[in-house]
Amino acid sequence: MSSLEEREVGGAAAPGSSSAGLGVGAVGAALEAVAGVAAMQEEVGIRRDGPESDPDEPPKKRVKIPEGEAGKLEERLYSVLCCTVCLDLPKASVYQCTNGHLMCAGCFIHLLADSRLKEEQATCPNCRCEISKNLCCRNLAVEKAVSELPTDCTFCLKQFPRSSLERHQKEECQDRVTQCKYKRIGCPWQGPFHELPAHEGECSHPTKTGTELMGILGEMDQNHRRDMQLYNSIFSLLCYEKIGFTEVQFRPYRTDDFITRLYYETPRFTVLNQTWVLKARVNDSERNPNLSCKRTLSFQLILKSKVNSALECSFLLLKGPYDDVRIKPVIHHHSFSNDTNETDYVPLPISDSVECNKLLAAKNINLRLFIFQIQK
Repeated sequence: MSSLEEREVGGAAAPGSSSAGLGVGAVGAALEAVAGVAAMQEEVGIRRDGPESDPDEPPKKRVKIPEGEAGKLEERLYSVLCCTVCLDLPKASVYQCTNGHLMCAGCFIHLLADSRLKEEQATCPNCRCEISKNLCCRNLAVEKAVSELPTDCTFCLKQFPRSSLERHQKEECQDRVTQCKYKRIGCPWQGPFHELPAHEGECSHPTKTGTELMGILGEMDQNHRRDMQLYNSIFSLLCYEKIGFTEVQFRPYRTDDFITRLYYETPRFTVLNQTWVLKARVNDSERNPNLSCKRTLSFQLILKSKVNSALECSFLLLKGPYDDVRIKPVIHHHSFSNDTNETDYVPLPISDSVECNKLLAAKNINLRLFIFQIQK
């Protein structure tokens, strides 16, 4: 503070007053202290914040991460954890080659089945190292990570962790497709779950006459009878005197043609005191079954023993005790003799091509054969 300012301040007090002089000195010391503190704060601020900023510049704010950044992280995880064959996230088991490349269970089984059809060693699509059920292992860490990634519900389009999506779609989703409780008397309605109460309140089937309901129930009974006929036939066969069964193992072989074809054959086995052989082929010996998306297996039963009279039999194939393949039993009939010792090729009743690929990917196909001899 300048001496002029001190005099002006002193002039405001009573002249010649000692107390006024003391007050002027205290105020001056206080002002100097405040000025010193402000200077120190400015110096510290310059050191902390760097060079002085433009006073017209708006105050700095924390950078907010855009909402899309989280989605980008999920997309990066999708690209890292996806199957190297179908480029989709695995839905169940995840297998990896010896170099760590990931394959979903469906593609892994498909690669092994293709290699069996081509008579080649299966290789990883990325690094071409050999793959097999012995060389590859499951990656549990990836399976758990994938189960926590969000995915869209097919009905309500909301996102849920993959681990809880199935329960949501079956039990909780208000848009899941459901059927009317009067389906048992012929109501064909299907719709979202939240519309079910309104439909059932207006459904006309509970008010139908007995004659109308009898016609609907008659059609449903016909479908039920066809399903029950198979089970009744099996129970009837179990009453036969001569019944035999055995575990059969189909082993892969190649034909001697210029373009070799894959076929399966079992070693000779004995059932009902007779020697038999089973053969199987893929897609009815199609030239290039590896180029087809739809794959089937068909088999025939061959009697190798010589018989004195016709041997009339019923037979069926079921899955083996340690396999998880789904086979719907179908009963076949044939009269075996020395001239007609082979049955025609009949389809192996597996549900779809996925089940067929499971069998082709295995080293051997293990099934159970039942033969029932019909007594005349």
